[in-house]
Amino acid sequence: MASRYKELYNTEIVPKLKERFEYANINEVPRVEKIVLNMGLGEASRNSKIIENSMTELALISGQKPRICKAKKSVANFNLRKGMAIGASVNLRGERMFDFLDRLINIAIPRIRDFRGMNPDAFDGRGNYTIGITEQIIFPEIDYDMVEQIRGLNITIVTSANTDEEAFELLAAFGFPFKRT
Repeated sequence: MASRYKELYNTEIVPKLKERFEYANINEVPRVEKIVLNMGLGEASRNSKIIENSMTELALISGQKPRICKAKKSVANFNLRKGMAIGASVNLRGERMFDFLDRLINIAIPRIRDFRGMNPDAFDGRGNYTIGITEQIIFPEIDYDMVEQIRGLNITIVTSANTDEEAFELLAAFGFPFKRT
């Protein structure tokens, strides 16, 4: 069964963006290519249990097993040695990506405390949008009683858009709650 957001993209968003930006070909219309979830775990060098808990939480949030990111260099000031685990990340594509985008927009973002809209200036100049989430407990998959420590994560939505304006229109068409400027 196709995802609700995949159908929305194919039936409503593609024709709307094709008309708005006057694309000659349907393949020129920007699309979401992948979503990257990244959790930095700097304190994991002192406590290995942090990595296990974070990997479990990231797997629950994404529906996919995360990979461990290791330090490339040793940094004495941070008590960091080359090869130590310092983070976890997941790349979502296809159906899982659309399902995650649906849950992010309709369930998780409205649960953010004192939410006033996402920053429309967080695009990187190449059509990618990054969000910093301060609490992983906004996702309904996380059981609040099982959380040892509140941790944040970064969510990067990678699009095929050439400009930030195209990417903004794409995410806005999905119902992304941007701040009104």
